[in-house]
Amino acid sequence: MTRKERHQFFISYFSQNQPEAETELKYKNPFELLVAVVLSAQCTDKRVNIVTESLFKEFPTASAMAASNFDELFPYIRSISYPSNKTKHLLGLSNMLVSDFGEVIPLRIEDLLRMPGVGRKTANVIVSVLDQQPAMAVDTHVFRVSKRLGLVTLKAKTPLEVERQLVKQIPDDYIHRAHHWLILHGRYTCLARKPKCQICPLTNFCRHYAHSAV
Repeated sequence: MTRKERHQFFISYFSQNQPEAETELKYKNPFELLVAVVLSAQCTDKRVNIVTESLFKEFPTASAMAASNFDELFPYIRSISYPSNKTKHLLGLSNMLVSDFGEVIPLRIEDLLRMPGVGRKTANVIVSVLDQQPAMAVDTHVFRVSKRLGLVTLKAKTPLEVERQLVKQIPDDYIHRAHHWLILHGRYTCLARKPKCQICPLTNFCRHYAHSAV
């Protein structure tokens, strides 16, 4: 089966069975989404959602967060992975939002990448979720699942290589949803250590399953 055919099967299945896939991070506005995505690096969405419930009550806006300091902010996210670094990132990006963007979350990748704690994956999430831009954020789930299914080549060794191959094959109108399809499939079915192939609906075109079943 060719990669093009795999992509067709992938899009067809999820378009019919999970057409409205979206992030599991809880947020009410663009600022909350940005903060939540920064906190989610190497941390579960479940943990982030627990932390942000109280965080957003105390710091509901960029200006409120920018007016705080490390000692005030740190206790709210201390249970998150790398809390010291992320506290500094949140203070830095909230200050930049206030000083450079009038507290409006920019929707250009180049602008987002200027912010502390915002890498390519985070920037792609923001523009795809908020603006449905054809940007593919590649986290550990997207990286793993896209390679197992055969949506990208085995030679793709970095997140950027996987991103470029996926964006090249998936039509623009589907990219912002395909990101969530891959994440959710990796989170609940195509697990890292023990993929649940026995209940997976995608085995008919999965490269990993075809090889493991031999």
